[in-house]
Amino acid sequence: VAPTETGSEFGYGSSPEDDSPPIPVCQNFMVPKKEISMFPDMGKWKRSQAYADYMGFILTLNEGVKGKKLTCEYKVSETIEKLLALLGTLDRWIDETPPEDQPSRFGNKAYRTWYAKLDQEAEGLVAAVIPEDKVAAAPEIAVYLKEAVGNSTRIDYGTGHEAAFAIFLCCLCKIGALRVDDQLAIIFKVFDRYLVVMRKLQKTYRMEPAGSQGVWGLDDFQFLPFIWGSSQFVDHPTLEPKHFVDEKVVNENHHDYMFLECIKFINEMKTGPFAEHSNQLWNISAVPTWSKVNQGLIRMYKAECLEKFPVIQHFKFGSLISIQPVKP
Repeated sequence: VAPTETGSEFGYGSSPEDDSPPIPVCQNFMVPKKEISMFPDMGKWKRSQAYADYMGFILTLNEGVKGKKLTCEYKVSETIEKLLALLGTLDRWIDETPPEDQPSRFGNKAYRTWYAKLDQEAEGLVAAVIPEDKVAAAPEIAVYLKEAVGNSTRIDYGTGHEAAFAIFLCCLCKIGALRVDDQLAIIFKVFDRYLVVMRKLQKTYRMEPAGSQGVWGLDDFQFLPFIWGSSQFVDHPTLEPKHFVDEKVVNENHHDYMFLECIKFINEMKTGPFAEHSNQLWNISAVPTWSKVNQGLIRMYKAECLEKFPVIQHFKFGSLISIQPVKP
């Protein structure tokens, strides 16, 4: 399969006002498959168009939300509304699939019933979101939606699943369903809603953290909202990194800041001193500025998630997220 034409599908190097049509992607859509089967394949991933596109997407959004609150004003397009409806459907299915009575405390088997419904409906859900002339991309893009909600065998969820949702959104940008001026809504509306649904899944079905490093990891389940959430705080006049360990600050400001929403969820789910159950975050609260926190988290994300074989071996590559090397 020929590599897709990429580079500025999300306005890399263009102004946010640029409303020119998206760059055409090759129409040979394919069902994505795993390409990283052994540790030496990691070099192939690091040199791939997929890695460049994924990091470009994460960093473009990171710039876009800098210094902005969740409650600020931004455009909400039809595609964004459709994505929110899709996430609303996943949420409703949780309500319709109560946890089973079972002896083991973790990994409630009702999750598999919930997941089977998504597995069955994913292509239709995606087809309803994308433009009619791009409906051929639905089977390819639906794979990333299915990968984004956890693993139905192990009933676990981790940063690899979170990355699949970011890839799902990146694919929607590549086919032109999402545009440059959707940036804020992608994070503040869609990704934020995704997190709410994932937290509900994690709580309802007592999902295990996938590949968790325990107290030495940043968080049991998420990473990206800490990156984008720290960017929201850059140049904040009063709130510094040291403030996020103060529960009063969290309770008063979490509606505006994704980072604090994450801390609030940790505080609800964990008991004992914060420094013990979330040691990495405790250490981060000692960093003097939010821009240093943001830069440090991006470095940590690359090292702890994107350069870890146990995470990347599950990634799938197709025509939109291509394992082909970056064109020189």
